[in-house]
Amino acid sequence: MSKLVDLFNKYRSIIAYLFWGVVTTVVNIGVFQFLSSGAHWNYQLANVIAWFLSVLVAYFTNKVWVFGSHYSTVKAFLKEFFWFYFYRGLTLIMDVIIMYVGISLLKFDSPIQQLVVKIIDNVVVVITNYIFSKWLIFHDNRDIVDRSADKK
Repeated sequence: MSKLVDLFNKYRSIIAYLFWGVVTTVVNIGVFQFLSSGAHWNYQLANVIAWFLSVLVAYFTNKVWVFGSHYSTVKAFLKEFFWFYFYRGLTLIMDVIIMYVGISLLKFDSPIQQLVVKIIDNVVVVITNYIFSKWLIFHDNRDIVDRSADKK
């Protein structure tokens, strides 16, 4: 049992990221499918709205339960929030391109085909977002917290 606990603790952030990533992905795909196939909105507009809502979910879940990021000032919060949205914005560009290629160029435009493209798109985006979050966004803030703890 002890080895299982050690293994869980070793991979805790990855496990939490995967769990909350699934929640975020369900929000993203669900909102996209509802707006695109259900409400018959333009797929790119539906994609951007789904992105915005899922990024809100992702920020707070990543911050609290995945990376355990804490800050002591409003400036630190704003910096972290800005970089999170900045890097997510970069993956939004990837997202829009993948959706355009799959739906507009390759003509996977039926509701089920759009869903398949969106799922493939989410796999690529989730992996890229993890890399950005782990090494570029929340990592810097942990350094700030560690330095402030050293001063006490």
